[in-house]
Amino acid sequence: MTAAFVVFAAPTSAMADESWYDDCVAYASSVCQTGVQVGGPAGEDECATASADMHYTRVCINFDGDYVYVKDGKEDTHSAIAAVTGGTGSVTGRYCRNPYGNGTWARCNFDWTESGEKRVYGGYRVSDSLVHATGAIIVFTGN
Repeated sequence: MTAAFVVFAAPTSAMADESWYDDCVAYASSVCQTGVQVGGPAGEDECATASADMHYTRVCINFDGDYVYVKDGKEDTHSAIAAVTGGTGSVTGRYCRNPYGNGTWARCNFDWTESGEKRVYGGYRVSDSLVHATGAIIVFTGN
């Protein structure tokens, strides 16, 4: 199942830290980061890999520090994407982009509340207005 993420909130660009995904420019409830290239995850608590149709994107979460690691799993022209949605607070959509190519890892550092359920998705960026991701590959609460 493929889904395009759409967040409904009052538009504002005040909280957008990058403009590679339109929702992060238009909605204060979404933030985007282009990850820093790293050799791989360090101290991850949970990892999962998206399906072939989601380009085998691998995502790891490190709860101590709210780090998201995303590995590009397919040779193509698309950036790998990890999305963490949910939780409480004003930001409920966090998108981490890995533009470094097949086999590489990127790390994003988000700050999410410890309360509320969060869902983690792996997929890829098609354009500024479209991100494809599969059903949640990790679900967690309280971290």
